[in-house]
Amino acid sequence: MHWIALHPPHEDEALAWAWQGLRFTPRVARLEEAWVLEIAASDRLFGGREALIEQLLAPPPGLQPVTHWAQGPTCLVALALLRLQRRQQPAPARVPHGLPLDVLGAAMPHVPLLERTGCRSWGQLRALPRGPVARRFGAGLLEALDIAWGERTARHTWVQLPEVFDQRLELPALATSAPELMWTAQRLLGQLQSWLRARHRGVLALELEWTLDLKRLDGRELPPHERLVVRTAEPAQEMDHLRRLVAEQLDRARLAAPVNHLRLRTLETRDRPGASRSFLPEDNRPGDKLHQLVERLSARLGEDQVLVPLPQADWRPERMQRWEPAVHHLASGARLKAAEPAAPVQSLYPPWLLPQPLRLQVRDHRPWYEGPLRLVSRRQRIETGWWEEGGAVVRDYCIARSERAGLLWIYCEHGPAPGEARWYLQGLYA
Repeated sequence: MHWIALHPPHEDEALAWAWQGLRFTPRVARLEEAWVLEIAASDRLFGGREALIEQLLAPPPGLQPVTHWAQGPTCLVALALLRLQRRQQPAPARVPHGLPLDVLGAAMPHVPLLERTGCRSWGQLRALPRGPVARRFGAGLLEALDIAWGERTARHTWVQLPEVFDQRLELPALATSAPELMWTAQRLLGQLQSWLRARHRGVLALELEWTLDLKRLDGRELPPHERLVVRTAEPAQEMDHLRRLVAEQLDRARLAAPVNHLRLRTLETRDRPGASRSFLPEDNRPGDKLHQLVERLSARLGEDQVLVPLPQADWRPERMQRWEPAVHHLASGARLKAAEPAAPVQSLYPPWLLPQPLRLQVRDHRPWYEGPLRLVSRRQRIETGWWEEGGAVVRDYCIARSERAGLLWIYCEHGPAPGEARWYLQGLYA
């Protein structure tokens, strides 16, 4: 067996470091003030002991790195070496025999008495007769020595991952604007990443909730909390994209009052298998994915400013598609594909369509647009909309030439009465 003992720099990050350890071994437990991890069974899975420890101590974004850690053959030896390191004391030449008594938790209450008898190290304590030691100091001290030498198995309560990530932190100072919440949000996102990696999941939706420091402001009641929901189209485990999304949306948020606490919890997660990468360099393109760019622009500019077309079952060009917020489309998982007309009509399509058809004047039975128009192509008929309240729509599309505007795409719409026709401009050719 081989044990690692580490002490997180901040107590509110302790659980996140336990989740970080669960990525490498299921045997993670709290032992007094430190976390202990048994890694012997995981060495070869991560490229050896040194490689495993290097990955273990690499902090997720938003978490402070661990500065004090130690390793040993048993959990109590690793914890004792960690305590010596925190005190900046050198380790003895012989471990565990030469370790001082004040780094063994079970011996700490008895250190003054033991030192007066000339017993100052673990080895000297272990050399004493077991019966008198048990009667004078209790059986727990002998049990701790047996565990330290690996002669007895320690009983631990192993850390279990919660089903839902839900953590809350107190802000270092009252926040009066939403962007001021970002420093604490980054710490929570770092803890979220440790949880996601340990569960092999990606997050699709998360909620930030902040607690207002005031109950009333300017004579009006305030809610106890305000919330912000952030969604992504694909399960995310790396925090770079989520951090940018949260920052963009916080920039647009307005706080009703100063904030003293921030809470982060997951609303929706999904299993995230390991990514498969190509050996070809051209297949591994750097930069953001398309859905990440769309989500970031939507958060920055507003959902109604980043739209995507969705095809509609209608032959009229102005109704072949509708525009919806891109983030809603990405969340639904649908595929974008513009509506395509039949081949004869598609060959007439101009590169530019007007948002709405423009009614043209008719003089001497000829349509006018900055002068009389001359038809230069055969007419292509579209007849549709018979299920609508106004009845069927009958149109004859063709290309016309204007002396001033060039080639135009126009159509003649026939009314219900015989001989009733109206001309419209639909598109322009470059």
